[in-house]
Amino acid sequence: MVRYGTDEDAPSSTESMAYNVTLIPGDGIGPEVTNAAVRILEATGVKFEWESFEVGAEAFEKYQEYIPKELTESIERTRVALKGPVTTPVGGGFASINVTLRKKFDLFANFRPIRNLPHIPTRYPDIDLIIVRENTESLYSGLEHEVVPGVVESLKIITEKASTRIARFAFEYSRKNKRKKVHAVHKANIMKLSDGLFLRCSRTVAKEYPEITYGEHIVDNACMQLVMNPYQYDVLVMENLYGDIISDLCAGLVGGLGLVPSANLGEHCAIFEAVHGSAPDIAGRNIANPTAVIRCSLLMLRHLGEHDAAWKIRNALDKVYRTREKLTRDIGGKAGTSEFADSVIEAMESVAAAPQPSRA
Repeated sequence: MVRYGTDEDAPSSTESMAYNVTLIPGDGIGPEVTNAAVRILEATGVKFEWESFEVGAEAFEKYQEYIPKELTESIERTRVALKGPVTTPVGGGFASINVTLRKKFDLFANFRPIRNLPHIPTRYPDIDLIIVRENTESLYSGLEHEVVPGVVESLKIITEKASTRIARFAFEYSRKNKRKKVHAVHKANIMKLSDGLFLRCSRTVAKEYPEITYGEHIVDNACMQLVMNPYQYDVLVMENLYGDIISDLCAGLVGGLGLVPSANLGEHCAIFEAVHGSAPDIAGRNIANPTAVIRCSLLMLRHLGEHDAAWKIRNALDKVYRTREKLTRDIGGKAGTSEFADSVIEAMESVAAAPQPSRA
């Protein structure tokens, strides 16, 4: 199932079959932005059968479950899901829906492409980075317990299996897409056993790909280097917690979390999700920017082998940003969520599905 590669990996579908896809609209602005993405996806001409489910607090009110059994059964059946943002309580409440689903389906690779959109003012133009994050272990897994009152222990688990698997994913992606460099990000100078194991696995895998330059940077230095000169990097691979931090840092280089996509990939299924917040303060007002989840749907199309449709969306989205006539308020425009989606659909009628190098 982990097959996110080049545009030549599979031909675009010419059959009239419909793809069964699990849809998780989320909460807050989630239903609005996912609805925009669904409309755009359907406008490509690719057929979908959507199986929609609530999660989190809203699901608990109805089913007394934060993740309904019917949802997990749907993902097991469809093997592909598109997900909007879901509110995660801070310092209490239920566990992160995102983390729970990643563990449940062993979605070991978090894939985040970082690319500028036209006319979004940033310090660095022409950013083209790939963040590959191990998605199932380390501190981010939330394995915690209270030893005695006032003392809490969090467990950082790093395994050879998971470290080797994510390193190989990064190098395989790089080979297929003619990427030149892979950097492993770590803190092995302090966590010599856990991060040391991650590095040893990365080095072992790197030897199998002699055409790709391999490098290593300590995580704090990598953060500094990224804000000073992000162009020195190409593909970065790292364990879970570092990936959570650095992927958001890199999103800031191109305009923020509201503009970048994310894919969670495993051997048997994939979930494509917007990683920005649920923004309950603007929910229901038709002003949210749906760009992130639209770009997630673009990744989903490539995963399904629908490359022509993916390029149509990408080129149409770029056109909307270039013309700047129908942008949402967060990026200097006046358009609403639905009006922005309408403009992307209209732009799709005049752009080509050009075969270009695979970029999100």
